[in-house]
Amino acid sequence: METEFYRIKRLPPYVIAEVNAMRAAARQAGQDIIDLGMGNPDLPPPQHVIDKLCEVAQKPDAHGYSQSKGIPGLRRAQAAYYERRFGVELDPESEVVVTLGSKEGLASLATAITAPGDTILAPNPSYPIHTFGFIIAGATIRSVPTTPDERYWDALEKAMRFTVPRPTILIVNYPSNPTAEVVDLAFYEKLVDWAKENKVWILSDLAYSELYYDGKPTPSILQVKGAKDVAVEFTSLSKTFSMAGWRMGFAVGNQTLIAALTRVKSYIDYGAFTPIQAAAVAALNGPQDIVEKNRQLYHKRRDVLVEAFGRAGWEIPPPPASMFAWAPLPPGLKDMGSMEFAKQLLTHAEVAVAPGVGYGEDGEGYVRIGLVENEQRLRQAGRNVKRYLQSMGVNSSAA
Repeated sequence: METEFYRIKRLPPYVIAEVNAMRAAARQAGQDIIDLGMGNPDLPPPQHVIDKLCEVAQKPDAHGYSQSKGIPGLRRAQAAYYERRFGVELDPESEVVVTLGSKEGLASLATAITAPGDTILAPNPSYPIHTFGFIIAGATIRSVPTTPDERYWDALEKAMRFTVPRPTILIVNYPSNPTAEVVDLAFYEKLVDWAKENKVWILSDLAYSELYYDGKPTPSILQVKGAKDVAVEFTSLSKTFSMAGWRMGFAVGNQTLIAALTRVKSYIDYGAFTPIQAAAVAALNGPQDIVEKNRQLYHKRRDVLVEAFGRAGWEIPPPPASMFAWAPLPPGLKDMGSMEFAKQLLTHAEVAVAPGVGYGEDGEGYVRIGLVENEQRLRQAGRNVKRYLQSMGVNSSAA
């Protein structure tokens, strides 16, 4: 009997899982671990969203199968959000599909549109589903840089000239997870022109659209005229409304891609629990003060993290967006590597971070730090890190 399964052989052990297992073991042993490793919001959703969930769950007819593509009211609510936020008009019937979080949506679309041997362009470093969703589907990945500078455009040009078969799909993710980099609308305009010229689909992951800190809202690629000819975009309620465990996301844009995703989903799921979808409608259509409140909270946490870790002797570039800081390893410890550094930090400072190598080989030399603990805990993490760095001979600034 065959035990070496084709797709499993293409999936290496999940690097970040090793640190997660260490964290779980340390907590079980009674250690007070400050967990900055996983992007798991520590805040509750708005009360009116929880109330709607409970209200609809009380209805006897709310517990059957739902609609795989999402209930009509939710698709209309997402279309209204895009009109309100980006000035983009969407047809709720043909240009919007509800997904079980953006992660499932990306994986299902990869299944729908990828043939074995296809070449996919994906950023490196990147969130794992951006690459492994397509690897599971049988594709080959060609990496492009994350930073949207001239090196990025050079990489795209070389990929189209020298890759066989020619790439058919490009993944973009801004604000980036893990690097927190952002782009402007001019970048997307150039990218849409490039995609049309090269006959490449664009899949944009916009999960962190509402977490920006410079006062300049994050754009959507669909704001570009003609973008729907070549692009779809994924969003999520996970971070915007602190609903990560609810698994509620969306894909919107090009009708051909949305139809393909909808068909695959019709075979593999019946959609999210109807009361959750109804609560998501309440989130999108209801009071939006929680969005600004969360933005300000993460902004403050970012500033506390940068200040506290800086005092510890670890200078961290302030991220312009997202709920993560992308931090180069402290001076003097770069040769340790991101995995070993993350293990050392967990063991000796009781602070969990995600090793950068878990997001691709170009993530080596960095760790991702989540803004998912309160300010007091972030300052405590800074003090713990300071003691560890001092034990390693890394000087800190004045206390």
